Amino acid sequence: MIKVHHLNDSRSQRVLWLLEELGLPYEVVRYQRNAATRLAPPELIAIHPLGKSPVIEDGDIKVAETGAIFEYLLDAYGEGRLRPAPRTENARRFTYWLHYAEGSAMPPLLLSLVFSVLPKRVPGLIRPLIKAVSDKTIATLVAPQLRAAVAFWEAELTRSEWFAGDQFTAADIIMSFPVEAGATRAFDVADQPRLKAFLQRIHARPAYQRALERGGPYAYA
Repeated sequence: MIKVHHLNDSRSQRVLWLLEELGLPYEVVRYQRNAATRLAPPELIAIHPLGKSPVIEDGDIKVAETGAIFEYLLDAYGEGRLRPAPRTENARRFTYWLHYAEGSAMPPLLLSLVFSVLPKRVPGLIRPLIKAVSDKTIATLVAPQLRAAVAFWEAELTRSEWFAGDQFTAADIIMSFPVEAGATRAFDVADQPRLKAFLQRIHARPAYQRALERGGPYAYA
């Protein structure tokens, strides 16, 4: 049985969702972040040196990184499901989004989170200064990237109902976290009707709901 090393409030939730969509049995091994530092516990570092989640184990095979895990599971168990036909335009779109989600979408969202919480983590005497620097950094460097990304996502969903064509694929699963995080920190869904509809569609999927039951609620960090 596939074993998922699942850190609370992490992006490993998408792996659970993919496994539910594929109908594969799996075991969830849970880890809790340090409440003060938000870092992974030593037990997870023993599984992977960086202490990152997700990591899966499938027999003797261990795979880390969300995109790599998606490719492994689809290659090993997908049987053509949740991905477009090979050598098509939608297949190229699928590959793009599979890599874009973590490579380009998440960094500005993480920067937004870091600079938002940074003033709360410093001594009170320097907090106003750090807040001023953080606010300026968000306004001048991070926010423009987020606005461009959100506009890009919204525009892409005018091409088709899903990110890689008219059929739901694993690209939509992997893009779910950036879009959900963006709706929390970067945009108002009322201003992005296609992204709003996308979120409504994925939240209604039974496999999405089952994955939440297995993994538990999570914050978009």
